[in-house]
Amino acid sequence: MSAPAPLVVTGGSDPVIEAREVVVSFGETPALRGASLSVRRGELLAVMGPSGSGKSTLLHCMAGILVPRSGEVYFEGRRIDTMREQERSTLRRDHFGFVFQFGQLVPELSAEENVALPLLLGGMHHEHAMKKAREWFDRLDLKGLERHRTGEMSGGQAQRVALARALVANPAVLFADEPTGSLDSLNGEIVMELLVRSAREAGTTVILVTHEPRVAIYADREVVVRDGTVASQEGVPR
Repeated sequence: MSAPAPLVVTGGSDPVIEAREVVVSFGETPALRGASLSVRRGELLAVMGPSGSGKSTLLHCMAGILVPRSGEVYFEGRRIDTMREQERSTLRRDHFGFVFQFGQLVPELSAEENVALPLLLGGMHHEHAMKKAREWFDRLDLKGLERHRTGEMSGGQAQRVALARALVANPAVLFADEPTGSLDSLNGEIVMELLVRSAREAGTTVILVTHEPRVAIYADREVVVRDGTVASQEGVPR
């Protein structure tokens, strides 16, 4: 597996996104028990931990998808857990990108339409959005698949389309939740190498949730979530 590119931090040591003592429960079941995590601008951070540890719940809180019962979440110094849902939705659309385990492409849309979707939702003119979307097909070795739908692509191809959709709007933070979990080792490696290269080129901060050491090796730093808390907040920079 290739060594990750060196970290280049463009915004100093101040965190671009941060969770402080976040608590989340689902019914009577605690998911996070005062979890704290700070991520620097331009950093690629791997959040590891066993199934059920709370790592995906922490990612969803930092992305403004879930609102914690208590604690605080900040993006670029602005508290987001107290925002209204519409404000958080706009924040996610304009500043965050997402890659999930199974891609979650819209099956009725072509690959290029899926990639253009964040731009169209942001109000970009259709022709301009489609042009920007098509630029990613060369970059991610997807040339010729622009008009294909989900059922006409392999799992690795579909996940690369999902990666292009996550990055097309130049997000400040990319949240990747088990992005290679549904792929074989070869396609997983291809997706991770493309993710890292694309994020480095754009200066995008990446928060990568995984339980696989072969995926975490691409990160600049690792932290471990256990029993709803971040067991190693500082981690070890690579």
